[in-house]
Amino acid sequence: MVAVTPHDDTRLRYAWRVCAVTSLGLVLIGIAGSTLNVALPAVVRHFHADALESGWILLAFLLVNTASLVFFGRVADLLGRREVYLTGFALFTVASLLAGLSPGVWFLIAMRVLQAIGAAMILANGTVIITDAFPPDRLSQGMGVYIGTLSVAQLAGPTLGGLIAETAGWQWIFWVNVPAGLLALGVGAAILRKMPRRPKEPVDALGNVLVFAALSAVLMALSEANSGGLMVVAGFAVFALLLPLIVWAERRSSNPVLDLRLFGGRLLAYANLASFCNALARSALILVVALYFQAARGVDAFAAGLSVLPVPVGIGLASPITGALGRRVSPYALSIGGATMSALGLGTLMLTADPATPYWVIGIGLFVAGCGSGTFLTGNTTQVMRALPSGSLGVVNGFRVMIMNVGIVISVGLSLSVLTASVGPELRAQVYAGTLSKLSPVAVGQLMDGFRHAYAVLFTVALTGALLASLARSRPC
Repeated sequence: MVAVTPHDDTRLRYAWRVCAVTSLGLVLIGIAGSTLNVALPAVVRHFHADALESGWILLAFLLVNTASLVFFGRVADLLGRREVYLTGFALFTVASLLAGLSPGVWFLIAMRVLQAIGAAMILANGTVIITDAFPPDRLSQGMGVYIGTLSVAQLAGPTLGGLIAETAGWQWIFWVNVPAGLLALGVGAAILRKMPRRPKEPVDALGNVLVFAALSAVLMALSEANSGGLMVVAGFAVFALLLPLIVWAERRSSNPVLDLRLFGGRLLAYANLASFCNALARSALILVVALYFQAARGVDAFAAGLSVLPVPVGIGLASPITGALGRRVSPYALSIGGATMSALGLGTLMLTADPATPYWVIGIGLFVAGCGSGTFLTGNTTQVMRALPSGSLGVVNGFRVMIMNVGIVISVGLSLSVLTASVGPELRAQVYAGTLSKLSPVAVGQLMDGFRHAYAVLFTVALTGALLASLARSRPC
């Protein structure tokens, strides 16, 4: 038995306080996203937004957040991780306040952009702060609690979003973040210690611009995919042209935003690809299911929020259990098991997509998918963070989260595109507004084809993620 020294005990107490602070940040961002996923129809109806505007209320946040994660990982290495982390809380809180005062839909989208920048400052640093605080043999426990708190946000978010949309008004979907943001800012300032700064190095401005432009192009193409017009061709063409430019620029940069050299190893390469697939498979699930209940079944936002609860319940149960198992079971095995469970849940939803499907069948599919995501996220995050070089935690973790977020961005854009492809252009806005079920059974039948296709795409990606997770193992020496 290894004796526990007073130093170890003090470090562990501080580590759990850090876990509480960073988990609060994850809850704040998770609630902000999950409330809007369910309450989106209420916002769309208020602003009379068309299909393009409706999609970009969600996509603007995801795009900017994803494109700036690695940048703020680098900035935090240079300016101080605690300082950047707390600044993110302040910016997110102010943007949430202004979003609720939006006079028009494009002002709201602009405030979503500011929210995204604040969220990037938080997300790019939270996992690194935890990794630095916990002893290596306890990291899986801390990571399990940290990831598990995301389920708290996703558990409260859909119900809260539906309740707010039906009672207090859409503005409170954003204003509810303000007191939570102020609390997180105060607690974080009181608890977090300063972390050592790295020597000042130049930021890869060209790399950041190219990554942002490439993601913007592919998102624009996905959002307009149903129109089949010039915008789609141009978007994918620009993305294809920028991809080799990004590789060229990052290989020449002394401090690349995407340091491809750090991901040349087998474990990191496959683990991050598996993370990308899992994010793509899971991220649009609550949005798609919430639209299913409102657009196809005609329920209100509150009932739709209650209906998607099995997903966060599954994540909430699986994450801490997986964290505890992490001291006996390898993160590699947990990642494979979680990815496989996610695929099984999505396969259930794909095979049973129909307006008359009993809820208990849908609930089982959602719960299994949620358990799979919670298990995979904890196992995969622990596996990757253990393998990272300590001197590059900030940048590389930002890259890791960015890869997940690219999956989230594409997941939302792709799912919405596949989902609405089955109905005509004149009906797409009514899908986002949640009013399609009031038109005719024919329109609902067409939309159900879209739901089946969306689930099929997510199921296929989840299976691919399980295969990649099985390859994320270091070769024996």
